[in-house]
Amino acid sequence: MSQTKLDVRVDPEIVQAMMTHLRNETTNLAASDIHVPVDHFVNPERARAEIALMKTLPLAVAHGSELAEPGDFITRTILGMPLILSRQADGTVQAFLNMCSHRGGRVEVEEKGKRRVFSCRYHGWSFDAKGGGLRTVPFQSSFDPIDRDSHGLERFKTEQRHGLVWVDFSNNTARSVADYLGPEVDAQLEPWQLEQSAIVIDKTFTLDVNWKLVIDGATDIMHPQFLHPGGVGDLIESNLGVDRDYGRHVQHFGARRKLRTLVEQGGAPEAGSRYIASNLVLFPNVLVITAPEHVECWTVYPHEDPHKSTVNIRFYVRRSILSPEIEARVHKSWEILSHAAGKEDWPMEEWIQQNAKAQPRGTFRYARSDVTCQHLHRQLARELDGIEL
Repeated sequence: MSQTKLDVRVDPEIVQAMMTHLRNETTNLAASDIHVPVDHFVNPERARAEIALMKTLPLAVAHGSELAEPGDFITRTILGMPLILSRQADGTVQAFLNMCSHRGGRVEVEEKGKRRVFSCRYHGWSFDAKGGGLRTVPFQSSFDPIDRDSHGLERFKTEQRHGLVWVDFSNNTARSVADYLGPEVDAQLEPWQLEQSAIVIDKTFTLDVNWKLVIDGATDIMHPQFLHPGGVGDLIESNLGVDRDYGRHVQHFGARRKLRTLVEQGGAPEAGSRYIASNLVLFPNVLVITAPEHVECWTVYPHEDPHKSTVNIRFYVRRSILSPEIEARVHKSWEILSHAAGKEDWPMEEWIQQNAKAQPRGTFRYARSDVTCQHLHRQLARELDGIEL
C-alpha cells in the first residue's frame, strides 16, 4: 500500500512551526519550569483524591467494536467499579454496575458474551440486559413488598464518540462527551476514523508505578535519545516539537527523524503523519498517539495504592486500510514499543517510584520544553488544589 494513501494530513501551521524549529534547533517552551511535590506520587490521600476526580469526568472504557450487536456485553473494572457494558436494542451502549440490588453479588461473571438476562448466582435475582430492570425474584413471597422500579441494576451515563465508549460515574446530564472534548479535540480525532477501526493489538499491564509517572514517560520529549538509543531514540527527535493547549486536554506534535532529512533537502511543505507524529492527551488518563497506519491508544488508571497503576495499550487500524501487510507493520511497531516501554521506560519509572517512596520530600522538576508533560500536573493542580503551578 502506498505511503500516500496511509498519510494523514497535519495542519500546515504545525508543519511550518516544526520546520522552523528544525532549522533553528528550537522548540516550544512553557513560561517556566514547574516543580511537582514528590509526595503527589506516594501519598494515598492524593491517590484517592485523583480517583475521586476521575469519577466526575467522562472516561473512555471500551471501543464500540467490542459490542458489535444488540445483546453483546463485556465486563470491566474501572477505578474499582465493576461494570457491565451492554449493547442495547437501539444501538446505544449502557453501563451497569455489576452488582445485584439484593445482596451485592456479581450478576455477570464472564468477560464477554451475549445475554438477554443477567443473573446473580447467590439467590437467583435476574435483570434485563435491555435497560437493567429487575426481572425475577425467586421466593418473592418471603420478602416484604419490593419496589421493582428502584431495584434494577444501577446505571451510569454512557455515550459513544469517536468509536470509543465513555462512562461518566457522576451521571452529569448537563455535559456531553462532545462538550468535554471540545471542537478542537474533535477535529484532531476525526481524521483517524476510530469509529471505523479494528483493534489489532490489546495489552494490559499492572505496574509498580504511580499512574502519573507512566504518563510522564509517554509524554516527556527530553529523554528519547538517552533512554532509547538504537530504538525509539533513533526514530524521533528529542526536545523538539509543537504543542497545542485545548484547555483540559493537550497535544504534542513531534518530528520523526526523517523530517529533518526532508527539511535539509528543501522539502516538507505538505508533510503529514509520515513525518510528524502526535500525542493527544485526553485529560485525565488517555493518550492517543498517531502513526500513518495505526493509532496507539494508552489508558492509564491509578490504584488506591499510589505505587501501582494499570495500563491498557491498544493499536487501532482503520478498516479501510487493514490488510496482512498493514497488520505486519503494526506488529513490528508493537515490538519497538514493547521494548521501549517494557525494557526501558517502565524500569526507569519503577526506580523513580522506589526513590520517591524512600525520599518523599522535595519536588520533581519539569522543564519548559516539556510543555505536554507539564500539562497533566498543571491541570491536576487546578482541579484538586485550586492553584497554578
